[in-house]
Amino acid sequence: MVLALVVCAAVVVLAVAGLVGFAVRRRLIQRVGGTFDCSYRLKMPADASTQPDLDENGQPTSAPVPQTDGKGWVFGIGRYSGDSIEWFRVFSYAPRPRRVLPRTEIEVLGRRYPQGQEELALLSGSVVLRCLHKGAPLELAMSDDALTGFLAWLEAAPPGQRVNVA
Repeated sequence: MVLALVVCAAVVVLAVAGLVGFAVRRRLIQRVGGTFDCSYRLKMPADASTQPDLDENGQPTSAPVPQTDGKGWVFGIGRYSGDSIEWFRVFSYAPRPRRVLPRTEIEVLGRRYPQGQEELALLSGSVVLRCLHKGAPLELAMSDDALTGFLAWLEAAPPGQRVNVA
């Protein structure tokens, strides 16, 4: 009986230590400042379009909108770091970012609201930003306020850098 209580207490202590570890890691990431909640789609659909939503005249293009199943989204924290965005998974103990997105390699294709089961996979009020990163499709989901800051950061590139913001 005593052994069972000791084992249960050890499991509870380990669970609490794990949760405290997540909280401390998030606090250390956010301590630097310039952070925002940002979901990242790790597994893009096979039919993801690399065409912009609008042409150079601001008219809608015929870029196909893929049917989304809500899979592949991972909740994380984005952090501005000079000329790049560092993206950290929330539920990870890794001290380093999972992805680093340099400003010069991001091209915004368009934005949309979550569809179907994506609404369940993402935070409430999120906007999905369709981008190209090194020529490959990329989707980020963030709040309207974080999106405004992200697009302003992209547009604020130093002179001479090619930046495309839809």
